Amino acid sequence: MTRLLIHRAACIATMDDAHTELQGASLLIRDGRIERILPASESTDELQGQVDEVIDARRHVVVPGLINTHHHMYQSLTRAIPSVQNAELFSWLQGLYPIWVGLTPEMVRVSGQVAMAELLLSGCTTSSDHLYIYPNGVRLDDSIEAAHTIGMRFTATRGSMSVGQSQGGLPPDRVVEQEPAILKETQRLIETWHDASLGSMTHVAVAPCSPFSVSQDLMRESAKLARAHGVRLHTHLAENDHDIAYTREKFNCTPAQYAEDLGWVGHDVWHAHGVKLDEEGTYLFAKTRTGIAHCPCSNMRLASGILPLRQMLNAGVPIGLGVDGSASNDAAHLLNEARQAMLLARVGKALEPFGCDHGPSDMTPRDALRLATRGGAQVLGRAHELGQIQPGYCADIAMFRTDTLGMAGGAVHDPVGALLLCASDSADYTIVNGRVVVRQGQITTVDMGPLLERHNQLARQLALAAA
Repeated sequence: MTRLLIHRAACIATMDDAHTELQGASLLIRDGRIERILPASESTDELQGQVDEVIDARRHVVVPGLINTHHHMYQSLTRAIPSVQNAELFSWLQGLYPIWVGLTPEMVRVSGQVAMAELLLSGCTTSSDHLYIYPNGVRLDDSIEAAHTIGMRFTATRGSMSVGQSQGGLPPDRVVEQEPAILKETQRLIETWHDASLGSMTHVAVAPCSPFSVSQDLMRESAKLARAHGVRLHTHLAENDHDIAYTREKFNCTPAQYAEDLGWVGHDVWHAHGVKLDEEGTYLFAKTRTGIAHCPCSNMRLASGILPLRQMLNAGVPIGLGVDGSASNDAAHLLNEARQAMLLARVGKALEPFGCDHGPSDMTPRDALRLATRGGAQVLGRAHELGQIQPGYCADIAMFRTDTLGMAGGAVHDPVGALLLCASDSADYTIVNGRVVVRQGQITTVDMGPLLERHNQLARQLALAAA
């Protein structure tokens, strides 16, 4: 058994239902769970001699570990590729498919660890990842093994593409797979890796890529497979105007109707983006408790549009945050993603498709932090164990210093608000399942120097091979 004491925090934002924030309180962690919250008035003298480690938190704001609901980690190898820096979604994809066809298992493992390290340093403790391209022997196992090595709680989604250009899809034929093989491999992954137990470090979800890269049959069969095994479903939907036009032309329906017709709505489903969902689609998602991974930086980077965040939340749509692909962001700092979500939600009605008045109160700093914690936990189906600092919940914790340059002045007045309003700092400590994986701003589980060196070698190799 391991015991950890986070001692006398400047502020603990629990993100519980009562919005409790505590000054001078301590957290006792045992065997991966939060055992007790000790108020400032309670002595910890006896406990300090009984734990394996004491972390002095007097200069820290402590929050639940942030949760990332959408990513493409392999894309850290193709950040800032010049030919697609100014492209929208479809041309961006068409420019990158020929590069990604050179991916190898080592590239997926190394890029996954780099992406996860960046997330951990931003205070993120749980991440999903959507890997949908499998050339040269690449398997989803490569990503899962990367997560186990670095110590991140992980939802691995088995993506797929089955409709190439010759069949009217967007991707080139050489990057698509046969549908029976996709379903067989997905079942193997679920049976091998998915752990539904409380506090599990690994979940597997079923994730055909998008309306423009898979068939309706694959969508239906994937939904059946997922529900037969009790796992979640994930895909891209309604990301930009071209996405909408494709769905209307090929399927003669809206994206929401497409999802409903194929069985892709419900509490066990979450869609990436949803930027262009109409009012009918928003009502459908709210009624069925279908989730959305909101990716504000990527949506801005690719000029896809602005999610009507406040309207969707008010309607009852479950929403978490996602950093999206490292080549469409081009970063993976989840605290900054929450900040961007907050700022973008405050933009005026001139940019709002529903024509509603907006202002700063539409998305407060604490609203944004809630999206990054409670929202993500709900979207990934783990609201009963993640996203809050509560006794019995998983000990996934992010700790940010209050005495940094970026927090100067702000933390004096409101350390929780300053996390979102001031410059997005790196976490000083990140704890996953009771294990310290970031200590004093440094990853503890892998040697980052050689990892980054190898990552950059592979990035050059990948680009040169395509050229």
